[in-house]
Amino acid sequence: MPYTNERRIAELAIHRASILTERVYNSQVKGTITKGDKSPVTIADLGAQALIISSITHAFPEDSIVGEEDSSHLRADRPKLDLVWGLVQDSLEATKDQTSELGDIRDDEEMLAAIDKGNHQGGSVGRIWALDPIDGTLGFLRGAQYAICLGLMVDGKVQVGALACPNLPVDPGAPGGKEGILLSAVRGQGATMKPLSTPFAQGAPISMSSVTDFSKARFCEGVEKGHSSHSEQASIAKSLGITAPAIQMDSQAKYASISRGVGEIYLRLPVSLSYEEKIWDHVAGSLIVEEAGGVVTDTYGNELDFGQGRTLKTNKGIVAALRALHPAVLKAVQEELKGFKL
Repeated sequence: MPYTNERRIAELAIHRASILTERVYNSQVKGTITKGDKSPVTIADLGAQALIISSITHAFPEDSIVGEEDSSHLRADRPKLDLVWGLVQDSLEATKDQTSELGDIRDDEEMLAAIDKGNHQGGSVGRIWALDPIDGTLGFLRGAQYAICLGLMVDGKVQVGALACPNLPVDPGAPGGKEGILLSAVRGQGATMKPLSTPFAQGAPISMSSVTDFSKARFCEGVEKGHSSHSEQASIAKSLGITAPAIQMDSQAKYASISRGVGEIYLRLPVSLSYEEKIWDHVAGSLIVEEAGGVVTDTYGNELDFGQGRTLKTNKGIVAALRALHPAVLKAVQEELKGFKL
């Protein structure tokens, strides 16, 4: 079937990166750096990006990659560079049985070069991977939800998506049980989920909730108020007759949750006229939701256009919902935002 190998490599690559991120997550040393836009980046972000890009480059050497991070901070900080290189070496050792498929990294210079291969500007032509090595870095630092996200766009259209969510429960009905899930999808082939601990297992098909009664529906939203307007989302929920409190979590774990029926709606409403969503924040999750039976648009009702570069330049906000609910949700969103000049 089309994209079978791309899906497999994407799953294995984010699993390999999750070994590194989990080690840092459970460590006192996060190596946090504040970037120019005031957002944090950790040694886990940088190590995970190196592992994923080297894996994609080994398997698909002609493909381009859009990654969130670059190596400039590491090149200026030898102690942090040594920390990241040590973490990368440990993760490579833990997955040495996958070297033939995912390749190797020979030294720290090759690691830095891999990180910087994520500098592609995106676009609507060719095969371009988009990755976020740790989506939800603030959640990662708080000990909450985060996701490792990877997707393949072909001529501007997302064809493959994979998400690793190390802190989501394998069985959402049994909180406190085993954690860590790996979701993936290929356009037209459905979405699947498996435990993150068994990356070679066959994933089980997933689908969105069948709830169509808004009084029983739930919606997901981000934890950070600077990412989405909580007050407007609460007003929209009230207008729809939703009474359940919002499920708040960081990262594309929200896409993962609604795709397997934990919540029916995900809203990310614009908080600024100038803000442009980054493609790596939505490329994998949006496809997985669509393949699980949902619809993902912006607040205009337009499809997300991943062919515009590194950002969704022509889109504002995100409205993701079960197909049967999406028209009513979109109408409520547009009513709420009609005074906001989109």
